[in-house]
Amino acid sequence: MNVRNCRSCGCIFNYIAGQVICPACRDKLEEKFHEVKEYIRENKGAGIKEVAEACEVDTGQIRQWLREERLELGEESAVYLNCESCGKAIRSGRLCEKCALDMKKGLREVLASNKPAEQRALKNDAEGPKMRFLK
Repeated sequence: MNVRNCRSCGCIFNYIAGQVICPACRDKLEEKFHEVKEYIRENKGAGIKEVAEACEVDTGQIRQWLREERLELGEESAVYLNCESCGKAIRSGRLCEKCALDMKKGLREVLASNKPAEQRALKNDAEGPKMRFLK
């Protein structure tokens, strides 16, 4: 059992995964998320500070939801996030499309460089087990 204190309210709870907040605070945060989402729908073009003040949510929390791609800034918004790799303006997430594609390509290359060793191992297994005799 992994017991921790909630970062929000301080109560003790059984931690499983994710943010270190208790289920009650997680439910409250989820309600706030839906409130923010509804406010954004009704007030297109609202900035992060305006939304934070109207919904009584920390601007850091709104930025976290944007980075997690749970929210997206509108095209008409004057506020943008920056790509963590190149600094280009983006509407949500951590990376722009180009940097995300470059990262995927790099990961594929790394995985492909490991395949020949795996294929050799599979080839030996495909031939079946070999029996040897000791003299």
